[in-house]
Amino acid sequence: PHDPRIAFILRLGRALHTSGYAAHRLEEALELASDKLGLEAQFFSTPTSIMASFGPQDDQRTFMIRVDPGESNLGKLAGVDLVTREVLNGQITPGEGSTRIDQIEAAPPRYGPLVQTIAFGIVSGGAARFLGGGWHEVVASAAIGLVIGALALITRRHPTLDRVFEPLAAFIASSLAAGIATAGFPVSVFLVTLSGVIVLIPGLMLTTAMTELSTRHLASGTARFMGALVLLLGIAFGIALGAKTTALVIGTPHSSAVIALPVWTLWLSLLMSPLGFAVLLKAESRDVPWIVIAGIVAFAGARVGSNTLGPELGAFVGGLMTGIGSNWYARLTNRPSQITLVPGLLLLVPGSVGLSSLASLLDRDVTVGVESAFRMVLIAVSLVAGILIANVVSPRRKLLDRVTTQEREARKAN
Repeated sequence: PHDPRIAFILRLGRALHTSGYAAHRLEEALELASDKLGLEAQFFSTPTSIMASFGPQDDQRTFMIRVDPGESNLGKLAGVDLVTREVLNGQITPGEGSTRIDQIEAAPPRYGPLVQTIAFGIVSGGAARFLGGGWHEVVASAAIGLVIGALALITRRHPTLDRVFEPLAAFIASSLAAGIATAGFPVSVFLVTLSGVIVLIPGLMLTTAMTELSTRHLASGTARFMGALVLLLGIAFGIALGAKTTALVIGTPHSSAVIALPVWTLWLSLLMSPLGFAVLLKAESRDVPWIVIAGIVAFAGARVGSNTLGPELGAFVGGLMTGIGSNWYARLTNRPSQITLVPGLLLLVPGSVGLSSLASLLDRDVTVGVESAFRMVLIAVSLVAGILIANVVSPRRKLLDRVTTQEREARKAN
């Protein structure tokens, strides 16, 4: 017979998965929710599916949910978290919770097309400054980011085109960067190209994969890692094709030397980039100040760690400080820690290093390419270590206390 508790758990799993939950956090949340609702359940999550079994080991009902890997949606995540707490606290029934989750899933985008497009430009322009670019690189990267943002809005309406969005966007970014340099605007072509596609680079996916592997979720971690690698290869292919096509059509562009910017521009970028991430991650407006603070904490931690331990191991300090700050944020506000953790990590993830590695390999510079690939893995491992240790040394928010053995036995007796 239909059980509204099971229906709620299945909807909760789909909502959390499409909001960007990693496998270990998703399974933990579903197990806790099932426990509180008096269900005996087991869960298995991968980047493209969720399997849920309810009942005793020898008499189970099993469900399989096919899901597409979703983008991080911090606003939806906060809404689902609130509904979950209300259901588990007995404030609303599981059936009402299912209806509320369906409404959250069907809600229109939090930000309009124009704001989303501008956010792409802000993030790309800020990335150019973080990578050491000058005014010319910042302006050119922001312009390419706006084009990529407009392209993202178009491809979302066409599923067939959406499947090749990343290589197509990389091709356009590379062609535009080369065209800008050929037209006489002095820029560093590779830096502008990299900044223009920085939003597409799966650095966060790679870090999540390493976290899943570290927490013994091998199937999900391996699948996510290979997905990130294939996505990087597609972006590298688009960049290489764009550069070669532009060279054949209008000639080889001249890459100019970068003119350094004053230090205050770095701090301006540090304030603006989290605003762009807040829009792209669809965060609620009340969380924007916290996201900006998380970005500053992540950057400051990485800078201190880099000066002390080196650029690769310095990511450990950035991940540790971001994780500790996010856990305290969750503890004090009773909201998901991912609201500040994900934007903070986006400033630290090693995706740009991985793309540089593939670019070097395409240029047949094997030594530099392998060295960059090793740096990418080392940075990802450092970030994961910082996050996991932060969960040990700082108090994590508890959605609800787990059901005691006495409570479980009493339910079985009833």
